[in-house]
Amino acid sequence: MTALEISPLRRALRAWYRPRREGYPWRRQGTGPYAVLVSEVMLQQTQVARVASAFEGFLRRFPDVSSLAAASRADVVRAWAGLGYHRRAVALHETARTIVRMHGGTVPPDPRALRQLPGVGPYTASAVAAIAFGRPFVAMDVNVRRVTSRVVLGREPEDGNGRQIATAARLLLDPRSPGTWNQAMMDLGREVCRPVPRCEVCPLERWCRFRDAGRPGTTTTARKQPAFEGSNRQARGRIVAVLRDRPSAGIAGLVAATGIDVDRVEGAAAGLVRDGIVERRGRSFRLAR
Repeated sequence: MTALEISPLRRALRAWYRPRREGYPWRRQGTGPYAVLVSEVMLQQTQVARVASAFEGFLRRFPDVSSLAAASRADVVRAWAGLGYHRRAVALHETARTIVRMHGGTVPPDPRALRQLPGVGPYTASAVAAIAFGRPFVAMDVNVRRVTSRVVLGREPEDGNGRQIATAARLLLDPRSPGTWNQAMMDLGREVCRPVPRCEVCPLERWCRFRDAGRPGTTTTARKQPAFEGSNRQARGRIVAVLRDRPSAGIAGLVAATGIDVDRVEGAAAGLVRDGIVERRGRSFRLAR
């Protein structure tokens, strides 16, 4: 793909994204690096709609890094209600404390420094660097990978080489506005370039090698998620929900409140203690302080 093709492709992508750019609260004007970091951690393994409903309330409770760092872990977990995967709340809390201790309370712009923070991996570090600081990095999520592989390489990402996809994404990246580019590509993959693509409404259709090859997209059934009902994750979530409303509870109280059998409650409670979400005092459990 030549520079003459890439420039109009970027313009088409920006034009498509323009009416969507403030569709979520973390994208609105004035959003700073801290809010971007919070949103990216929340969005890990959680649907966008659920994050949108929780994000503003969380920021009202903890408006900056310092207030989050100074809070108790129990208060952070309570504010995380509805988002699940509470280890992310613990990691975000530890990240805030690390930023205060190591970076003077300011979110660092360098992806290498960001990756040293608890719970921040390559994707989140690149996303924060690009979106919050305008650094020219690709935040390679599943949507960016799929769009890039199809448009530039003409094949599904599962059929290609990871290095080739990464190189292609860097080729497409708009260095003047990497935050906009990353978010536009994510939205395009989520809304249009789905496993079965909606090519007829895609702004990149004229440049897409996948479309030119007449590829139909992935029609196989997506890998089935493990059942939530009866899972350890369900037990953990119910225990945390109980402890949000009570100062503490023993195993018998947790069994009665959750409706889950004692063996599962004991196992889930032990896991929550190991993850630093819950702490044990004698025979009782409470949210970790």
